Amino acid sequence: MRFTDPTFQLSLIGLALLAACSTPMPPEAPPAPQPTVATAPAARPVPAAPAANVAGLPPPAAVRSWNEVRNQAARRLVAANPAVSYTGVVPDPLLAIPVLEIELNADGTIRRIDVMRAPRQAQDTVQIAIDAVRRAAPFGDISRLPKPWKFTETFLFNDDRKFKPRTLDS
Repeated sequence: MRFTDPTFQLSLIGLALLAACSTPMPPEAPPAPQPTVATAPAARPVPAAPAANVAGLPPPAAVRSWNEVRNQAARRLVAANPAVSYTGVVPDPLLAIPVLEIELNADGTIRRIDVMRAPRQAQDTVQIAIDAVRRAAPFGDISRLPKPWKFTETFLFNDDRKFKPRTLDS
């Protein structure tokens, strides 16, 4: 057989392809660490909440400043989520500290929720926090407050996966 023979060359190419297909792929590199604050995952659309909260919360009080909105929201978060929240001393160390940015409509219902910081461990706490915000809405008429109609809340999770809003820890 000659090296210039087309049949021989095709056989060599076929063998090379077979060898390439049977070679195991190297393991994937671990994913690069995600930035904690600089970028946020895509926003999660949130359906508008009814005026009366399903959790049986009283209607939100009138608010005159963003500090009042944050304080009322933190109190409503605890009241609407007694099974997954605590109000005592914050343990050291914490299990997880997700941070959410909550954008509101003029009537205080949720427009969208952005994850500003997701923990590296106990990532399920992000969904617990998002669900807690949905249960606590609405947060009061904010139509007279300056835009953007957004606030952030930091959730301090203990080892039992219960949270305390950072606003209440001040």
